[in-house]
Amino acid sequence: MFTDMEKRGYTLKKRAESQEATRERIVEAVMQLHEELGPRNASISAIADRAGVQRLTVYRHFPDETALFQACTSRWLALNPPPAPEGWSDIPDAAERCRAALMALYTYYRGTERMWIASYRDVGEVPALQAPMAQFEGYLDSIATGLRQAFGTDGKTGDLGGKTGGRGGTGGKDALALTLRHAVRFGTWRSLAAMRLEDEESADLAMRWIGGSRQPSSGTVPGRPPGRPRL
Repeated sequence: MFTDMEKRGYTLKKRAESQEATRERIVEAVMQLHEELGPRNASISAIADRAGVQRLTVYRHFPDETALFQACTSRWLALNPPPAPEGWSDIPDAAERCRAALMALYTYYRGTERMWIASYRDVGEVPALQAPMAQFEGYLDSIATGLRQAFGTDGKTGDLGGKTGGRGGTGGKDALALTLRHAVRFGTWRSLAAMRLEDEESADLAMRWIGGSRQPSSGTVPGRPPGRPRL
């Protein structure tokens, strides 16, 4: 009797291990195809073929696209975690802290470029991708907000995105906050990398933008015809 129970327990354990291994193969296949083809082109059939299973097996483990994307996102981020603010938050000088944050982000973008290209390209067409991408955008906004706070009242004209009394052609918004939000974005890094700038060069250029946005402004913009209204 005890022998039968031991055999049954062993069989159940091996079955569970097999199911977990199958699940891992499916998730790995999803990650590979998302990076190679993009989320919108990663069909269930393609995922099943890559994982070496039947389509029904994919659905058995992941009943819908949202569950599949959640598993893929969690696994990919565990393997490729975005830079943590703790890596620069203790740097006392605001400008040095900002550059350290940009270097961390730009290095991360270079190492994970293919996945982000595919994700940003397809996010508008893949509803299950929109929540994870919104979370990443929120993460970037939180970094920009923290960096803006590090500068304190230096060049301050308002809170992030808030309106105050005019500054450098930004329609009354905080130019420094807006510049920081732009500098931390993947799209910004990619546009600079496309011009064959190394990450240090990109960070240096972004710091020039940030330095310019900290300067007092008369509210005029070079090159704008006199009397022309702001956009």
